[in-house]
Amino acid sequence: MKIYLAGVAPWRGGQLYDKAILEHRPYILESFYYADADTERLLPYFGDFLLDSGAFTFMINMRKTVNWEEYLEQYADFINRNRITKYFELDIDTVVGYPQVLKYRKKLELLTGRQCIPVWHKSRGLKEFKKMCDEYPYAAIGGIVSKEIKPEQYAAFPSMIQEAHRRECKLHGLGFTSLEWIRKCPFDSVDSTAWTTGNRFGFIYKFNGTTMIKHDAPKGKRLADARYVALNNYMEWLKFQKYAERNL
Repeated sequence: MKIYLAGVAPWRGGQLYDKAILEHRPYILESFYYADADTERLLPYFGDFLLDSGAFTFMINMRKTVNWEEYLEQYADFINRNRITKYFELDIDTVVGYPQVLKYRKKLELLTGRQCIPVWHKSRGLKEFKKMCDEYPYAAIGGIVSKEIKPEQYAAFPSMIQEAHRRECKLHGLGFTSLEWIRKCPFDSVDSTAWTTGNRFGFIYKFNGTTMIKHDAPKGKRLADARYVALNNYMEWLKFQKYAERNL
């Protein structure tokens, strides 16, 4: 299983992570909303890269009507300019409806000249899940972070993954890195922003050889150097990333 590190790296512009990236060639998932000059500079050095459309983040932050045609064209331009081969569709079903999402998917693929990674949501139904897996070699399940799919429903994932594999489709779990469930659900890939939380909430991660362990700061004390914490957590998750690819 590939675990992609998602989320914006703190102090990325200060080149804090450059050495780690050059040495370890991490797997990265980044949102188009946050993509910048540093993203484009570092792209050649990532071991693998997934690009999320960032459509929901954009909509929430704009707080006004979005011209999705214009957004889609800017997204396609970024994909083409950087020769990105793995990118997600604009899965904005709740905003524009699934029929319109399919139209945007078709236009996006025409503009980029390559298939996107479609993102299945529960509202689309299992029939559409199977159709998606028949038509695409790589697809994703969304709605995990938003709790559209609740933790008590994760037990359905193994059979869905098996169904996808039977149809020769690889499956990505968007935002799915529950350490409890990750061994039970053999996704081909997942992504997580968990490595960024220590820097924000004051704890460090350690890889113990098989999983990630979280260590809180001592009571009444703060972590002295947030930059060190961020880099430590990044490096420990890179270890887990390598372990997961070999063993999960």
